Amino acid sequence: MTKFSVLDLAPIVEGGDARQALMNARDLAQHAERWGYHRFWAAEHHSMPGIASAATSVVLAHVAAGTKTIRVGAGGIMLPNHAPLIIAEQFGTLEALFPGRIDLGLGRAPGTDQAAAQAMRRTLVGDVDRFPQDVVELMRYFEPAQPGQRVVAIPGENSDIPIWILGSSLYGAQLAAILGLPFAFASHFAPQQMYDALHEYRSRFKPSARLAKPYVMLGFNIFAADTTEEAHLLSTSIMQAFVNLRRGTPTKLQPPVKDFDQTLSPMDRGILGALTSCAAIGTVSEVRDQAAAFIARTGADELMVTSQVFDHAKRLRSFELAAEALSGISVSAAA
Repeated sequence: MTKFSVLDLAPIVEGGDARQALMNARDLAQHAERWGYHRFWAAEHHSMPGIASAATSVVLAHVAAGTKTIRVGAGGIMLPNHAPLIIAEQFGTLEALFPGRIDLGLGRAPGTDQAAAQAMRRTLVGDVDRFPQDVVELMRYFEPAQPGQRVVAIPGENSDIPIWILGSSLYGAQLAAILGLPFAFASHFAPQQMYDALHEYRSRFKPSARLAKPYVMLGFNIFAADTTEEAHLLSTSIMQAFVNLRRGTPTKLQPPVKDFDQTLSPMDRGILGALTSCAAIGTVSEVRDQAAAFIARTGADELMVTSQVFDHAKRLRSFELAAEALSGISVSAAA
C-alpha cells in the first residue's frame, strides 16, 4: 500500500511571522503523527518571504522534539550550499537525539535565487558540478570510521540515516539510480519531466547496501475540505504564491481569493496547469479518487503531501481529510 507523508515549508502568512510559522509546523507534525502520516519533511529555501524553514536542521530539531514516532527529515537539504561534513554532523546530531526517526533528502538546486546563493557560498564556481562527489562524501561520513581516518563526523559516524536524492529533472533520477538510493521527485511544483524521470530511475536502478529495489516518492498537492467549493478556494493561496514566484516577486502566503482564476492571464494559467496536474482538490471522496488515479498512473511508493493553506486550522483540516482519503485507497485501486 502506498505510504503518505507531509512536506511542510513552514509558511509565513500575510500578517504573520516566522515564529508563528514554526510553531504551526510543529503543531501540524503532531497532528500528522496522530493521523497516520509516515514522515514529516521540511525543505531548505532561502530569502523567501513566505518560507520559514531556511535553517532546516534547526527546524527539524524543533519538530522532532514535539513528536514521538513520526519520521522527521529534510526534503531537502540543498547540498551545494554546504560542506558535506557540516551536514553529516548536523544530521548525526539529530539522529543521536531522535534515534531511528531521521531522514536526509539531498537536492542539487540552491533553493533560492543567484544573489542569495552567492551570499551563502561566496562563489558559484563548481559547487553544483560536485554534487555527486559531495553526496558520496557525505554518505561515507555516516559509515564506521576507518583506522587512520583523519576527518570523522562526530556525531554522525556509524549512523544509520536513510539518504534520498531529490530532483525535478532526469539528473536526480539518474544519480539516485546509479547510487541505489530512494528517489523523491518534486512533482508538486515541477511535474514536466516526471514520467521520464520515473522511467530513468526504475530502468537504471542498481541495488545497493542501502536499497534493494527502486523506491519512488512523489510530491502531491492536496486541498481538502468539507465542500468542493471551499477546497478550491483554499487552493488559491498557493496559486497566488506560485504565480508571484514565477514573476520574480515572491510574497508571504496570501489569503484565498474567490474567483481567482478569472484574474489570470493565459500565461498564468499555463503556469498553474503544471501545479494542478499533480494535485487533488475537493472532498474526501474526490481527493481519494484523484489521488488513486495519480498513484495508478505513476506507481508511486509514497506520496509526499503538501497543502499550503492560509488559515492554520483549515490547513490542519485539509491534512486530516487527506489522511482519511489516502488511507482509504486500496492496493487494487492503486495497481
